[in-house]
Amino acid sequence: MPTDPNAFLYLFFEPIAPFLDDPDVSEIMINGPDRIYVERRGRIESTNACFCSENALRAAAMNVARSVGRMLGEENPILEARLPDGSRLEAVIPPLSRTGTVVSIRKFRKEKLTPAELVRFGSISEGGVRLIETIVRLHKNLVVSGATSSGKTSVLNVLSGIIDPGERILVIEDASELQLQQPHTVRFETRKPDKDGKGEVTIRDLLIAALRLRPDRLVIGEVRGGEALDLLEALNTGHAGSMSTIHANTPLDTLSRLETCTLLSGIDIPMPAVRAMVAGAIGVIIQTARLSDGSRKITHISEVLGLEEGVYKMQDIYVFRPEGLAPDGKVAGHHVFTGATPRFAEEARRLNLPEPWADERA
Repeated sequence: MPTDPNAFLYLFFEPIAPFLDDPDVSEIMINGPDRIYVERRGRIESTNACFCSENALRAAAMNVARSVGRMLGEENPILEARLPDGSRLEAVIPPLSRTGTVVSIRKFRKEKLTPAELVRFGSISEGGVRLIETIVRLHKNLVVSGATSSGKTSVLNVLSGIIDPGERILVIEDASELQLQQPHTVRFETRKPDKDGKGEVTIRDLLIAALRLRPDRLVIGEVRGGEALDLLEALNTGHAGSMSTIHANTPLDTLSRLETCTLLSGIDIPMPAVRAMVAGAIGVIIQTARLSDGSRKITHISEVLGLEEGVYKMQDIYVFRPEGLAPDGKVAGHHVFTGATPRFAEEARRLNLPEPWADERA
């Protein structure tokens, strides 16, 4: 058996062991005992692997749950777990799943992703890297948005690597995935309720506690619900330079999604007040996307300018412009600066930070 933090996976999930070892496989998707897919280099592929029966697959999932201190069964038919190496496992069993036990394993990337690698992969240009370096060093509050599997967490990892190592960073996640290397990093992780429905600790609970622990920056793994209200309040009261991710399809959708999450707090706040909070809290949105060829790119870096007659005002500083498909099926295109000058340009100039929007034009 491999000497691996997730060695028990090889024991319980022997049919998928080759994919666990394959560095090109980023995700394994089990849709019942005999339908197993993998994502390899951004492409989803069907495999010939299978479990001998539905009972064997379900037993494997339940054994993994017990190995990481979680429950999976009739009373708890959904499992969300972080594996010892940082990989993420999600499982759903019947009757919630109509196709048998469903398991997804998003593998942990052992190597830290760097800005240079993003450039090499074509996810961003060198000018784009200089732009995000300036944004992070200016302590602009930012949100990385995108669809599922668009690379949000990977981009947030890269952004966090730009933070000054002398800053105190408080990280809050449902399941720890971020790979911050700064020495003064404090990590928090939510807790699911026990079998009696007690003991749950949510992102909102942790965020409220974190605000009393003197953070220089807050890094929230993902905003999903009412914790958005507490985050917006924190960002509007001096916690500059904070970062998070959210599911949204465009930069403008990101702001609408934050509105919706804020309303889930259960506190009755007039919509104009919610919009004012969102517009005042968020400085920059970095949009990610998974394109038709499986590649992941930063498609927009947009600045939030505030409200104008109750409507969000934004400007794109940097975008990816697709130009069709190349003969090999890859999406052709290039990243460009739009010509817009960000409002933080003068601040960047005073601090002698890169001004790539002035060096490169569309």
